Amino acid sequence: MTPQELKSVLQAGLLSFALTDFDSELRFAPKPYAERLEWLQPYGASALFAAGGTGEFFSLAPQEFGAVVQVAVERCRGRTPIIAGAGGGGTLAIGYAQEAERLGAQGILLLPHYLTEASQEGLVAHVQAVCRSVQIGVIVYTRGACRLSAASLMVLAERCPNLVGFKDGIGDIEAFVTIRQTLGERFAYLGGLPTAEVFAAAYKAMGCPVYSSAVFNFIPRTAMAFYQAHAAGDNASCERLMRDFFLPYIALRNQGQGYAVAIVKAGGATLVGHGAGPVRPPLSDLKPAEVQALRALPAPLGTQ
Repeated sequence: MTPQELKSVLQAGLLSFALTDFDSELRFAPKPYAERLEWLQPYGASALFAAGGTGEFFSLAPQEFGAVVQVAVERCRGRTPIIAGAGGGGTLAIGYAQEAERLGAQGILLLPHYLTEASQEGLVAHVQAVCRSVQIGVIVYTRGACRLSAASLMVLAERCPNLVGFKDGIGDIEAFVTIRQTLGERFAYLGGLPTAEVFAAAYKAMGCPVYSSAVFNFIPRTAMAFYQAHAAGDNASCERLMRDFFLPYIALRNQGQGYAVAIVKAGGATLVGHGAGPVRPPLSDLKPAEVQALRALPAPLGTQ
């Protein structure tokens, strides 16, 4: 898939981050992971992120990263494009990106670098180095310490033809509108705030109709129904699902730090019969009472 073909894929349809399966000893479990990808295939995500944020990229060792991407590429070959996460400092991020390309991933999601803040010049140099290290398309994810300005993105757009996507995980309306108006159709734009469905209408109004859904991992039918209603302008259906599921779900998610991943993995996916094992520290699993509260939410919405 060329970078421009990847850009086309990113401009419509529902995206999702596949969970990474771990066993009881917190080791990567390739067979359940492959089965998860197979289960999700019929629901029609336009692309899946392997070893992304919800896939706990930040907790994977480099050799585990390669194993996750390899299983995803092999299982989804010819059916669903796989976009692999990459991140960390410059040398490490380049290594991840090149390994993903070698394994056959169709694109790279460049996650924030690491703890320390960086200048705009430093961020540009970092993103440019990763883009130039591969030929496949790259999406840059602004979140945490990576906050690229419109001017910096313009420089990158000129220098890096394979930088085709911009994912926003900050939620600064003024900054996003400035970026969208400055860069125009140069990028595909993705919403990347946690539980993206809550922000979908606002992002669509700003020229960003596509987002990645974490709940697709355990209620794929409902996630797809929400996206289709969102895309069709069916506000009544979106409001019903927001009221009946997403707002109560968010109230549970907000009860613990890091629960944006844990509520999907240790709660939702397990409750619908597609458990992915525990989260790895420093994340922590939901408490028993929180799991029981979650149990009442997904069942009426259907998973098949």
